[in-house]
Amino acid sequence: MEITVSRKAHFNAAHRLHVNEWSEAENAAFFGLCNNPNFHGHNYDLIVSLTGEIDPVSGYFVDMKWLSQLIKEEIEDRFDHKNLNLDCEEFKTLNPSTENVAVVIWQLLNKKINIKFKHLKVTLFETERNFVEYNGK
Repeated sequence: MEITVSRKAHFNAAHRLHVNEWSEAENAAFFGLCNNPNFHGHNYDLIVSLTGEIDPVSGYFVDMKWLSQLIKEEIEDRFDHKNLNLDCEEFKTLNPSTENVAVVIWQLLNKKINIKFKHLKVTLFETERNFVEYNGK
């Protein structure tokens, strides 16, 4: 029997959307306020979902305490209260759009996920109304 289990997390981070190969005018026109040279911040909400088989003995698919600790160590400790552009190696050459942040989060978690989990999906809310989902495809 297959089931999906999800854990919600939160982190705050600043960023600036900017493409180095574009002029300041092109960046300002394309990204608007998100291109502020002084950066801007978001209160990101993250949902990490794993899909797999329920263990018939324990009734568990995944230990939520383990999942919570994994998210804390790999994501919250890495990105919370950071400037993504300046403080995080992952975004030194990658524009920290919400789309790219979600992909990076998926990659970081996927490295630590056991093969028994058939499917990892990351849902990242930049605002209450704006969010992206990434499942590795």
